[in-house]
Amino acid sequence: MNVNTTGLPLTETNHRPAALPKDRLADFSTDRRVLLLSAMAIVVGIISSFVAYVLLWLIAVITNLAFYQRFSSLPAVPQGHHLGYWVVIVPGIGALIIGLMARFGSEKIRGHGIPEALEAILLGRSKIQPKVAILKPISAAISIGTGGPFGAEGPIIMTGGAFGSIFAQRFHLSAAERKTLLVAGAAAGMTAVFSTPVAAVLLAVELLLFEWKPRSFIPVAVAAIVASVLRIPLLGAGPIFPVTSHPVLSGEQLLFAAGVGLVVGLGSGLLTTAVYACEDLFKKLPLHWMWWPAIGAVFIGVGGIIEPRVLGVGYDTIHALLQGEMIGAAIAGLMIAKALVWAIALGSGTSGGVLAPLLIMGGALGAFLAQWIPGHDAGLWATIGMAAMMGGTMRAPLTAMIFAVELTYDFHLLPALLIGSVTALGVTVLLMRRSILTEKLARRGQHITCEYSIDPFELARVQDVMDKDIPTIPATMKLAELSDRLARGDAALTRRQGILFVDDQHQLKGIITRGDIIRTLGKSEAETLTVADAGSTDLIVTYPDEPLHAALTKMLREDVGRLPVVDRHNPTRAIGYLGRAAILSARMKWHDEEHVREKV
Repeated sequence: MNVNTTGLPLTETNHRPAALPKDRLADFSTDRRVLLLSAMAIVVGIISSFVAYVLLWLIAVITNLAFYQRFSSLPAVPQGHHLGYWVVIVPGIGALIIGLMARFGSEKIRGHGIPEALEAILLGRSKIQPKVAILKPISAAISIGTGGPFGAEGPIIMTGGAFGSIFAQRFHLSAAERKTLLVAGAAAGMTAVFSTPVAAVLLAVELLLFEWKPRSFIPVAVAAIVASVLRIPLLGAGPIFPVTSHPVLSGEQLLFAAGVGLVVGLGSGLLTTAVYACEDLFKKLPLHWMWWPAIGAVFIGVGGIIEPRVLGVGYDTIHALLQGEMIGAAIAGLMIAKALVWAIALGSGTSGGVLAPLLIMGGALGAFLAQWIPGHDAGLWATIGMAAMMGGTMRAPLTAMIFAVELTYDFHLLPALLIGSVTALGVTVLLMRRSILTEKLARRGQHITCEYSIDPFELARVQDVMDKDIPTIPATMKLAELSDRLARGDAALTRRQGILFVDDQHQLKGIITRGDIIRTLGKSEAETLTVADAGSTDLIVTYPDEPLHAALTKMLREDVGRLPVVDRHNPTRAIGYLGRAAILSARMKWHDEEHVREKV
């Protein structure tokens, strides 16, 4: 009795070629589960919005308590305090509390949040512990509220992502689906803090998702939109740093934007180097890391005495820079003091974000350069400097460009922002192997690549790489005869691990591998067995027009190392053979396209 590729008996009726199936190849692999994830993203967006509100409320309360000795949730900045030199001890108290929380609570609250989110996505199957979701915003609020020179965006990205992950863990979801909801929570949190939904989604794409697929992009966008709607009743409408719109920039000004991006890119590299140089110095201290934040806090306090604007988030400073209200020596002092205090504090391992400090330092550098640019518009070049610093340091130029626009609503600056951020990115990519975010992971032995490209296995079809020269053997051949031919080195049969066998009508019947031969030859009845007795007739097959990725997935799912390639019109007619070597040839073709240079 003959057997077809599904293992079912062949009858007179099913000998006829099957009808050509419908074309099921699509541009995207997204299915209807994206609707479920989008619905869940609505809940995640709501949760993250309230978490962002609580975080900002905590920062305000702790700032008022630490610097003004009053219980109030009204926005406050440390600069107006009346503590005098006693201000030095305020950051130290907060740092001691954070050190204790990290040592006896969770070490994952240390740092600025985004590397920890990346680590959870790439290595933790997008699972974050509930205690991290609680301790991270509290530690960040204590750090920033007691004068830490940080922003709230890193902690809210980590915290929003943590709540998204915790919510996802309550359901039967894959790791990829948990990642989508984790990132949705992060994007929603950032949107709620800054009123920047588009930039938050772009940040997710450029830094967190590690893919560009509708299955993840759509739910993340849904969560960001929900957060942007809820932000209005919770925290007010955007933009949070409104400025007078600039006119369309001239070609000359766009050239200067590239120059600003170049200088800011160099500054970005220096900042990243300074942060990790400070971290290396702290590691040499003969003290437990729990005490490092307190030591770093001493420098925060001293910096606060010298330049009070280095304390806290500094949103008022950012707005002043964008308005062009800071010029000359004041900008230089702020830039240097903020950079030193921030690098030392971040290197100490305390809790706090990097985005707001980057905006201040990038804006200050842009405004400082404005005095040598025609027009001397400090606010204009501060805006471009902010985008360039963010784009170069975080390696997210599109996010930086749109983020600056959503913060200010100054849409005429889009071309200049693009030029500045991309130029800064080019500088940092060429000069530095890793960003401020990925360097922390690399120091833990976890290197990642941040380049998105289409998998060559997705582009290639089976027919592009399959072996078309496929000698077959009769299904009735004795196993001993096949073994002898292999032992003699029959070139036609020894090239592959698997050999196809056919029936009397030359229709595909099955496949036998060298492993099948070795296992069967040890049996007492081996002399009487045929190839069909020892091989497999329950075939897993692929088709010439099938994506190579789909064929590879079959091989992994079924734990087989090779697939017969059959005609879709007649699945009993073998037209090729797909093995591991053929699959690797697709990767080699991609390698040649990347590295082989030729003149055509």
